[in-house]
Amino acid sequence: MPIRKKRVNRSFMGTFSLFMLLAVIGAFMALPLVYAINNAFKPLDEIFLFPPTLFVRNPTWNNFSELMNLLSQTWVPFSRYIFNTVFITGAGIVGHVILASAAAYPLAKHKFPGKTFLFSIVVLSLMFTPAVTATPNYMILSWLGLIDTYWAVIVPAFAYSLGLYLMKQFMEQIPDALLEAAKIDGANEYRIFWSIVMPNVKPAWLTLIILLFQILWGSDGNGFIYSEQLKTLHFASNQIIMGGIARAGAGAAVALILMSVPIILFVFSQSRIIETMATSGMKD
Repeated sequence: MPIRKKRVNRSFMGTFSLFMLLAVIGAFMALPLVYAINNAFKPLDEIFLFPPTLFVRNPTWNNFSELMNLLSQTWVPFSRYIFNTVFITGAGIVGHVILASAAAYPLAKHKFPGKTFLFSIVVLSLMFTPAVTATPNYMILSWLGLIDTYWAVIVPAFAYSLGLYLMKQFMEQIPDALLEAAKIDGANEYRIFWSIVMPNVKPAWLTLIILLFQILWGSDGNGFIYSEQLKTLHFASNQIIMGGIARAGAGAAVALILMSVPIILFVFSQSRIIETMATSGMKD
């Protein structure tokens, strides 16, 4: 007997009202992005206009020209800042996705003493803010001799507890019968993990890539990296913004450039993120 889909009992006015409410909320949430885009094309007199205006009146490219001029005068080539940021972001993402997935697999699909206790620690760690763990992180990294290296930012990213939590919750939805069938066919645990588990949790680790990209892309390594040759793009942008009122236009331009990369990445993968968030807490 075919299963009938439950129809939502909602009138046309109810649907229209809900749509209008969501449209208003969406427009309100988009205001910071709209303001940042317009701010990057405002001349200095409009940037410091009070009360501030949302939309630019006399758009100009001078802010971007000034930014290019400032970048050409830095002690370290600007390409070095870009390389540092890309390397830290890429290494942190790859390492975390592999480690979080490898740790989540036994928590989700194996039974061993202390499993519940370990997962409770992971959940509890979600309550701590980065400010709380900053001092312990510095002490551990100093003991390991990683201060003033790329790894001072990359290694803490490996222990991003939200990623482990998401991967574990998502792996629990994989049917045990599928894994048992692979074992009967002669596949070992490593083959099952790479060939069956990881492809089936692709939305989850794509979401991790987005979340960790936002964190690492905006990291300046402050407190852990001191050498100018190892500084990130975010640090270089802060140096420009702190140059005074005359650099406010260049600061607005660099802010737009920095925020555009995570936004573009999110736009191309938003469906995967929504799918992960909708199903990560469900079980069959």
